[in-house]
Amino acid sequence: MSADPALRPAGRHFRASRKGQRVLLLALLFSAVALVIGASLVFAAVRSGPLAGAAGPVPAAVPEAPVAVAPDALEDRINSVLEENDDYRIGLALADVSGDAALTFGDQEAFTAASTAKIITAAAYYHQVENGEAALDEPLGDYDAAFQLEAMVNESNNDSWLLLMDAVGYPQLTEYAASIGVAYDPEENLLTPAEMALVLKRLYAGDLLNAENTAQLLGYMQDTNNEELIPAGSQAGVEVFHKYGEFGGELHDAAVLTYRGSSFVLVVYTENPEGSKAPGQADVIRELTGLVEESLFPPVQAGGQAR
Repeated sequence: MSADPALRPAGRHFRASRKGQRVLLLALLFSAVALVIGASLVFAAVRSGPLAGAAGPVPAAVPEAPVAVAPDALEDRINSVLEENDDYRIGLALADVSGDAALTFGDQEAFTAASTAKIITAAAYYHQVENGEAALDEPLGDYDAAFQLEAMVNESNNDSWLLLMDAVGYPQLTEYAASIGVAYDPEENLLTPAEMALVLKRLYAGDLLNAENTAQLLGYMQDTNNEELIPAGSQAGVEVFHKYGEFGGELHDAAVLTYRGSSFVLVVYTENPEGSKAPGQADVIRELTGLVEESLFPPVQAGGQAR
């Protein structure tokens, strides 16, 4: 900070004119503002660094805007993991919810989507509710549609899925998926990682459903019956909304990751060609999650603290 102006030189007396008095007042005001700014900067510097005697670092600064694109180094790190795990067929898609940036890695052909596609069914049913073609309190099986939606997404209940697909209608499911930019046939249940990423991106951005239904569906995608994939690989402080899927040799997870103003969609589809789930598939999903978060979010330690 600059030194204060010398308002009255030593050993010298003077009589200020009205103009001089205005200059004097302005100088005093400038000095006061400069002192406040300087004190604020010092305080901010103290707050952003470790406190004296503190057991650990303080939270990282909140970024001014979401990260628009992934760092170049991330591509090499992801490809390295894919090469090390070439026993499996792996496809990854990464999309910035706040913009158009998108990256794909590995196999981008369609996978058997397993239960990740339940998000399309849920969105389609909510869409019919919003259009007056269905209702959340409508009887469906032994319960109502609201119960079946939560069971399908949060508990990955397949009976609920069948009931909801029948309620929506298979042709209508295909039409709804096409309307949001995804080619999907529920009879085949095939999706590419990029298609699943688009579904989650548009859901989280509020492009698919109204605010109430968006919030409800995202709420079902937290604290699910399987938190051992992307949530288990995620850093403390990152909020995760996800839907996993497994069928035969397929093991997938598709999530929205959000942390301090930045939100990304991460989809990792894996397939063991031997036809049965292998432990290494879960390991690679967790590892890829960690790499993505390290590159795109401010680094955190346990408790959501900056390194």
